[in-house]
Amino acid sequence: MMVDKNFAMSSFLALRYIEKKDVHFSEKLQYRHPILSNDERIYVRTAEEIGEAIDKQLNEVRKKSMKTGILLSGGMDSAILASYLSGCDAYTFRFLGGEFQKEELERAEIFAKEYGLTLHYVDISWKTVEDNLPAIMMSKGGPVHSIEPQICQGAKQALQDGVDLMIIGDGSDYVFGGMDQLLSRDWTFEDFYHRYIYVEPEEVLKNPESIRYLFEQYRKGDDIDFLSFMDIVATEESYGSYSNAFLTAELDYFDPYEKLKMAEPLDLSRIRSGESKYLIRELFRMRYPNIPTPNKLPMPRPVDQYFADWEGPHRAEFRDDIEIDKYKGNQKWLIWCLEQFLDMLDE
Repeated sequence: MMVDKNFAMSSFLALRYIEKKDVHFSEKLQYRHPILSNDERIYVRTAEEIGEAIDKQLNEVRKKSMKTGILLSGGMDSAILASYLSGCDAYTFRFLGGEFQKEELERAEIFAKEYGLTLHYVDISWKTVEDNLPAIMMSKGGPVHSIEPQICQGAKQALQDGVDLMIIGDGSDYVFGGMDQLLSRDWTFEDFYHRYIYVEPEEVLKNPESIRYLFEQYRKGDDIDFLSFMDIVATEESYGSYSNAFLTAELDYFDPYEKLKMAEPLDLSRIRSGESKYLIRELFRMRYPNIPTPNKLPMPRPVDQYFADWEGPHRAEFRDDIEIDKYKGNQKWLIWCLEQFLDMLDE
C-alpha cells in the first residue's frame, strides 16, 4: 500500500478520482476503484438493436429480482429504460422543494405515466448531502463526486420500499456519443488537457503533482487520441461514483448501457451538427412517438446554489490566494469535498 497524499489530492481535483490504483490518501483507508465488467460486449449498429439488447438484459436481471426500481430523470437514457420496465417503481431526485429544474420533474412524470411506473420523489437538501457524505467517503477511501450523496439517499429510500435491484442509465453518454462538448472538435494535446481537467491542482494546492503523464499516454504528436482517453478514463470515473454510492447503501444495481458497444465508429459529423447520441435519440422517438425528445442534461444537483457564498478552503494544504469566485459549483464541490475528507482523516 503506497501513500502519496499530494498525488491523491491532485488526481482527485483534476480527474474526480485517484487514477493510480496503488496510491492512497492514508494508511487508514484504502481508496476503492470500481470493478468494471469483463463480460463480452454486445455490439449494436441500429436503434432497433439497442432496444433489443436492453430488453433482453432487463428480462434476464429481473428474473433474479423480487422488486426492481429505476433511477428516472427527465432525460432520454433513463426514459428509454423505463419503457421496458412497466410496473416498476421509479425514483426521481427533487431539489429545493421542486423548484430546481422543474421541467425535469415534469418529464419524469410523463415518462412514468406513459409506461405505468410508480413514481417516487427523492427529496434532496444540503442536509441530505451532509448526512450521507461521511459514509460514502469512508467507503471510497477518498473524497467523492457531487452525485454520490443523492444516489446513496435514493438507494436507501428504494431499499425501504423493498427494492432489491436498481436500474440506472449512466453508460449511454460514453457509449453513444453523449459527451458532445468533448466531441465537438479534434483537439490539440494542450487544448484537451486544459479542457478536460476539472480543477487545475496548481491553482489550489501548495504542493501539487502533475497529472499530465496520464494524458501523455494518449498523445499523437501535437494532438491527442481523445476518443480512447474518454472511453477509458471518463468511464472509470463515472462508474466508480455509481458503484460506491450503491455499495454504501447496500443495494444492487445494473446498467444495461454499460455492456453495449457501437459496432461502427461514432459519426462525429452528426454529433457536431447537434445530434449527440443520434441512435439513442432515434430509439427514444420509437419508444415515445408523441413526446418531444429532451435535451441532454447532466444529473441535476444545485451545486451553484449550495456554494454561492462559500469563501473557499482553510486547511494548510490549500493555497492562500485561491480565486474561489472564478470556479463553478461543481468545481467548488471538489475543493470543498477534498477538505471535508482531509478533516475526516484527522479525526
